[in-house]
Amino acid sequence: MHAARGHNLSMATRLVFLVPGFFGFTSVGAVSYFERVEQTLDRALRARRVTARIVGCKTQPTASIPRRADVLRRQVIASGGLTARELHFVGHSTGGLDVRMLLTPGVKIGGDDSAERIGRRTRSAIAVATPHHGTPLGNHFATIQGQTLLLVASALATSGQGRGAILAAAKALALVARLDDWLGRGEGPLDRIAEGLLRRIRFNRRDPVWRYLGEIEHDQGAVLQLTPEGIDLFNAAVTDRPGIDYGCIVIAVPTPSERLRNKDLLDPEYVALRAVFRLLHALAARPHPHYPYPKPSPATQRSLGRALGFTVTPATNDGIVPTLSQLHGRVLHVARADHLDVVGHYTLAGGRTADWLPSGAGFLSEAFDATWQAVAAAIARASG
Repeated sequence: MHAARGHNLSMATRLVFLVPGFFGFTSVGAVSYFERVEQTLDRALRARRVTARIVGCKTQPTASIPRRADVLRRQVIASGGLTARELHFVGHSTGGLDVRMLLTPGVKIGGDDSAERIGRRTRSAIAVATPHHGTPLGNHFATIQGQTLLLVASALATSGQGRGAILAAAKALALVARLDDWLGRGEGPLDRIAEGLLRRIRFNRRDPVWRYLGEIEHDQGAVLQLTPEGIDLFNAAVTDRPGIDYGCIVIAVPTPSERLRNKDLLDPEYVALRAVFRLLHALAARPHPHYPYPKPSPATQRSLGRALGFTVTPATNDGIVPTLSQLHGRVLHVARADHLDVVGHYTLAGGRTADWLPSGAGFLSEAFDATWQAVAAAIARASG
């Protein structure tokens, strides 16, 4: 948890909280969840003469939404949120659900009135690519195969033998990344992992990587809650607080092409990641037959189509979350992007970030800046 540069903690009367999503973290090694977001949002707010302290929040990666909301509540208190003049929340993915729960009138979190006091000070709640109506990927992780994947990751992290296996694999991947460089290939996600995480990983169980994976073992409650069935119950209990401006950033990508360019075939890393993305996209494109997404108004349907360049259907998604599931409150901005593009994990010309989900959306710096300009505009509009 930290403040954006240039802000004095004692002078903050306006706080903006960045809340990560499922599998979220602030940083592990040199890998940050919100890559360049704080700096970009800070500049956009200053351009609108809005002074704020931006706080990057920690979370529990796969914990239940109530537990994640309680973690958020405690960080708001620790950051001075109970005495600040106004609060603003920006939640990416599941982080948007954490925010909605924390701000619900009459919610019982923490055993005192702090959640109510936080709600009364909040002016805006902005959800970025949030599954307000669930995601079919939740159903996949709830299967035996999905649960096994999570348990294998946590078991590897929490046993000495497992940590040794991960450490050996990390060193091997870091070596492959260096070989990739020697062959003259550009920087990709593997280089980013190797530089920011794998080359720094240690056997010590107190290493942040092991702690992060250990948290996945201890609580996987969000898996069931992110299914369309689970979110249906969530929405029956969680309500918007009057006086707060709720808005959403909505994103989507075109259906991935089956065809790869000849130059792509020379990059095994890209081919593998592209295959993973196609699988995720296909899973997220299967709407639940008994829990349909809300139908947007004709005007909203047209605006989504204009911004994206294709018609939005219940199968349209960003590789993780269905696009129609992302609608809640005012639509602040629509971007042609995948789930991680909007938090800064896309390939820049200088190679400073990694495109973890090579969706082919064409999301670049201009689109990234436009997304966070829209967030800044919503915060400025709601500010007193």
